[in-house]
Amino acid sequence: MTSTMQQGVLRAPVQGVPQARDFALIDAPRPQCPEGGVVVRLSHVSMDPYVGARLRGRHMGEAAPEPMTQAIPGHGVGVVIESRCAIAEGAYVHLMEAGWRELAPALDAEVRVIEPGGLSPSVFLSSLGMPGLTAWAGMTQLARVRKGDCVLVDAAAGAVGGAAGQIARAQGAARVIGIAGGPQKAALVRDTYGFDACIDYRTDGWKDELAGALSGGLDVHFENVSSEILTLALTHMNPYGRAVLCGLAAHYHDDQSAPGVPFGLIIGKRASLHGLVVYDFYDRWDAFLAKCRPLVETGALVIAEDAADGLAAAPEAFERLMTGRNLGKALVKL
Repeated sequence: MTSTMQQGVLRAPVQGVPQARDFALIDAPRPQCPEGGVVVRLSHVSMDPYVGARLRGRHMGEAAPEPMTQAIPGHGVGVVIESRCAIAEGAYVHLMEAGWRELAPALDAEVRVIEPGGLSPSVFLSSLGMPGLTAWAGMTQLARVRKGDCVLVDAAAGAVGGAAGQIARAQGAARVIGIAGGPQKAALVRDTYGFDACIDYRTDGWKDELAGALSGGLDVHFENVSSEILTLALTHMNPYGRAVLCGLAAHYHDDQSAPGVPFGLIIGKRASLHGLVVYDFYDRWDAFLAKCRPLVETGALVIAEDAADGLAAAPEAFERLMTGRNLGKALVKL
């Protein structure tokens, strides 16, 4: 048994959009198993957009990791190899704070035991992980999608957006429209995720195409990217429509706040606007799994994976995510 492990860290504090050259792999001490906890050998580590803001200390008040010392944050799944609690060695678990490293220590309250069954453990970082929980919370707990609704999802090719549209369909939505960037992503949304249409915002005339797709009006909008798209969606909203503001990925690295939403438009549409922070729904994880695991097992909820092999590939995989070049859920397989 070696006394060290590989760990991904920042070379120095990050000022702008993180790039592959901002990261390094170091040899770090093998973690000790905490009293009342476990050590997990990670099999998959998640790459998520919010981490870009967290690396700058700009996410929910969480401090940036210390360069050349602390692991880059991220969710992960793996197998318990040491235990000093009720969780058995050999159990598969999901960790909120796994990090870019081979081995992760955690207290028992910080992990969830998972039962992969016939599923890949990686699905617990996508459809049945934080992206899926986020989508479920937005569609069922906040927007409360109903039978017959028309639903629009921005960043529909992403893990959260793709899940949101499919969960909306399972809730009875009559039409699900996506917005994504580029023909590959638009095809993924239509052909794999089963949306009725996907508008490629990189093409000329896309706003007219969106208007045509929403000719009957919009009931629910799920926003992941920008206040501009949120405002555009509101112009198509039916009276008493609902919008969920999940993220503003286009503005995470801006030095100024995102442009505001026109309150007059919200009033005129009698619309509801819900801010979504997934941390608020961690206590409903079991309810989420009860709803969404059957959808995954029957193929009604699928998320494509953009998987890189090995920690050495993590920096480039993260840069691809930050620049929108990933196709599906970004993760690293160890």
